[in-house]
Amino acid sequence: MQIEKIRGEGLDAFFKGILTLETLEECYAFFDDVCTVNEIQSMTQRFQVAKMLSEGKTYNVIEAETGASTATISRVKRSLNYGNDMYEVVFGRMKKQEDVNE
Repeated sequence: MQIEKIRGEGLDAFFKGILTLETLEECYAFFDDVCTVNEIQSMTQRFQVAKMLSEGKTYNVIEAETGASTATISRVKRSLNYGNDMYEVVFGRMKKQEDVNE
């Protein structure tokens, strides 16, 4: 796990802070304070790419719809294939929430 290289009290506190956010508006406000617009856009793009890859979309479709480079798409695909499986955990939980809200 690559995060082990930066694991520590500071990062623990940061993640615990994120876990206290309760609404979408709080998330918008917090990440607006913490990140630059470009950082938020980069994370959003990677998340969209991961979702589309998990849905079986092709690189061409993903590139056209998200503007992501093939290098970014490949990097995200590597995370999906060899990472910690957290994209799938999050996508599964989001799907369950959608099903409950229907």
